[in-house]
Amino acid sequence: MTTQPLLQPVRLGALELPNRVVMAPMTRARADNAELAPTDLQATYYAQRASAGLIVTEGTWVSPEAIGFTSVPGIYSDKQTAGWAKVTEAVHEAGGRIFSQFGHVGAVSHPDHLGGRLPAGPSAVNPGETSFTPSGPKDTLTPRAYTAAEIADTIADYRRAAENARRAGFDGVELHAQVSHLIPQFLNPRLNQRTDAYGGSSEKRARFLLDVLDAVGDVWGGDRVGVKLSPGWTSGTAFTADEETLADYDQLLKKLDDDTLAYLHLVGAPGTIEERVALFSRYRAHYQGNIIANAGFTRDLGNQILDHGGVDAVSFGAPFIANPDLVERFEQGHPLAEDDRETHYGGHAEGYTDYPAFTAG
Repeated sequence: MTTQPLLQPVRLGALELPNRVVMAPMTRARADNAELAPTDLQATYYAQRASAGLIVTEGTWVSPEAIGFTSVPGIYSDKQTAGWAKVTEAVHEAGGRIFSQFGHVGAVSHPDHLGGRLPAGPSAVNPGETSFTPSGPKDTLTPRAYTAAEIADTIADYRRAAENARRAGFDGVELHAQVSHLIPQFLNPRLNQRTDAYGGSSEKRARFLLDVLDAVGDVWGGDRVGVKLSPGWTSGTAFTADEETLADYDQLLKKLDDDTLAYLHLVGAPGTIEERVALFSRYRAHYQGNIIANAGFTRDLGNQILDHGGVDAVSFGAPFIANPDLVERFEQGHPLAEDDRETHYGGHAEGYTDYPAFTAG
């Protein structure tokens, strides 16, 4: 079974991974404290899953203005950084590697998260999404448009988060640039109607992402930075994966191909192996660096897409929830445990750190 492509080593940027099974970022909402700091509970959770070739943390707030969900940790304060240091130490002691994913929801936040202030976005356009507030889901509002100074401040927030991630002992960082968060808002012509250096053309709409990449790369070096994108994402009133949008992403991938990144983490859609191969072949045509594929893969489908040669690693989200030993189960052909969806978000150890490794019986 060790001949499975998923179980072969691979180099992603500066990291040598023992296998190609990546633990995808998953919001679990367990930072239930006023500081939004990770605790010993997160250290246990991530260390249990350290046999993954690479762990990417849940999306982690780069500033108080970035917050868009309840009980999700940040990486902008000393208390948070100290909490993450315990996590990375536990993962490294267990033999693993871990990247911090930097998150910012932008216009998809809500005044309930921001002390009554309106969230900011690229332009004053309601994204038509749902914000998950402390008192429950609420419709997003029309945000205020970022000033040029606020854009500069936000890029500086990403830089500080990168510095904190280094202090916390991470092996690298990943930019959350997928679904409906801030970076995709800047990329989206329906939400970004700016006429300055950050809007007005596909190239200018991409500048915010590229400037954030420059800031984070200055701290880490490009070979320890990944970017997660979802070109085909459709949601709300603004995110539609039409041909114009996909063509813009084709051009963005070409631009990112000029950078020396650790990887691109690309979200696709579930489907047949032929459909998945066709989708990731489109991405590969524009980006020659390392690609991590994320599209609801099983072990067999993950091995098959690696066999086709268009991607370098495969990320798994939900299977890691109930299977902390997912890599070993893949290796031995053991069945996967089922997760309890009722315990995905919030709570304490139940449904988080209490899933056991496989035992024959």
